[in-house]
Amino acid sequence: MKSTNGTKRIVIEPVTRVEGHGKVTILLDEQARIKQARLHIVEFRGFERFIQGRPFWEVPVLVQRLCGICPVSHHLAAAKAVDQIVGAEKLTPTAEKVRRLMHHGQFLQSHALHFFHLCSPDLLFGFDAEVSVRNVIGVAGKYPELAKQGVLLRKYGQEIIKATAGKKIHGTGAIPGGVNKNLTVEERDGFLKDIGQILDWSAGALKIAKDYTLQHIEQLSSFASFASNHLSIVRPDGTHDIYDGGLRALDSQGNKIFDHVDNRKYIEFIAEEVKPWSYMKFPFIRSLGPENGWYRVGPLARVNNCDSFDTPQAESARREFKALTQGKPNNLTMAYHWARMIELVHSAESIQRLLHDPDLQGSDLTVKGERRDEGIGIVEAPRGTLFHHYRVNRDDQITMANLIVSTTNNNEPMNRAVQKVAEQYLSGRLEITEGMLNHVEVAIRAYDPCLSCATHAMGRMPLEVVILDHNGEVVDRKVR
Repeated sequence: MKSTNGTKRIVIEPVTRVEGHGKVTILLDEQARIKQARLHIVEFRGFERFIQGRPFWEVPVLVQRLCGICPVSHHLAAAKAVDQIVGAEKLTPTAEKVRRLMHHGQFLQSHALHFFHLCSPDLLFGFDAEVSVRNVIGVAGKYPELAKQGVLLRKYGQEIIKATAGKKIHGTGAIPGGVNKNLTVEERDGFLKDIGQILDWSAGALKIAKDYTLQHIEQLSSFASFASNHLSIVRPDGTHDIYDGGLRALDSQGNKIFDHVDNRKYIEFIAEEVKPWSYMKFPFIRSLGPENGWYRVGPLARVNNCDSFDTPQAESARREFKALTQGKPNNLTMAYHWARMIELVHSAESIQRLLHDPDLQGSDLTVKGERRDEGIGIVEAPRGTLFHHYRVNRDDQITMANLIVSTTNNNEPMNRAVQKVAEQYLSGRLEITEGMLNHVEVAIRAYDPCLSCATHAMGRMPLEVVILDHNGEVVDRKVR
């Protein structure tokens, strides 16, 4: 904590149990009331710049180096974009289903990692528990079977990725116009042997998240929660989908802002602004403007937005989830965990269904058509809607790249969550405890942010931190 001219600045650095590095600054006035709370992203990634000049066919492999946690999402979004460049309007059944299997493997491992390793210590031990206990080692000590399930669920998802992409991390399976391998019978049978257990463990995790939410509903209704818009892709009939669909945006009451927007027209509906104190951009819905057009993405938005799931257990769970709010969008920040586990079950069910599909053993893997100079790929990453947009020249080199990653879409909601928690738990207090500070981190962790993915900008983007006193005068400014 630092004090300057009557104000106090609390710094939480680094934010823990998230993917990547971030910093939170909270400014207090003379009465120790919250004046300002911000989530700063202090990492920098320049992918939009340094992939320029590279051959477009390298992009699906290159851009996934943004992240080691969700590389499949970047791999597939980029692959869908370059599909358009090579004129692959419709993939073969084998290629699309192999990609979908890869994506569900990604969702399974990522959602399991977040729930069991990053957020479960808060749910199982409480936000105020001792930090020496409130961690994955504490979970393994008190709940060894649960910790084991988390490890094995993630391992299963990683093995699915390896079988479809060639490697568990930074694979090469998706290529322009399709895939470079199918799933062998031996690989299929190996996964089928364990899928029943994976389904049971996924259902158990869903029960933990649902029961926690319902048992703490009064507390969670005010914790870091606020009305918001929600954005995701859905199928033409409104069914939940993570690989393909049109963009749908709902307001906090469930009214449609836009629906079934063609991915190639996203820039007509979504804009971005830059603020000087973060390396993350701030997207918003153009028609509503930056003040009111910000939105949430990810599991909560996807479950709120869709009309159904195409697997029975996930659909039953969705109905329970929507019943809590009488069919309207759920705006509880901590409900992200419940929604995330609905998707965990859905991915397990989808993997089981795909493994029984003989198209996975097909040999027709690629297509191509009329060459184009632009491609846009949009998928749902575990953390939310992911946009990849590229233009190429006659020499097949990338000339423009625009990436709007999932955590960037959630930038404004995360900042608002930090502000809400700071006002509720820190304002007016003279003693700042570790438990109180963890409340701020809990709010951020609900979004499962991947900060390393989200930190990039076009051109020079300095990080500037400004400290204001209680009269609004600048007392210190640092730029790096």
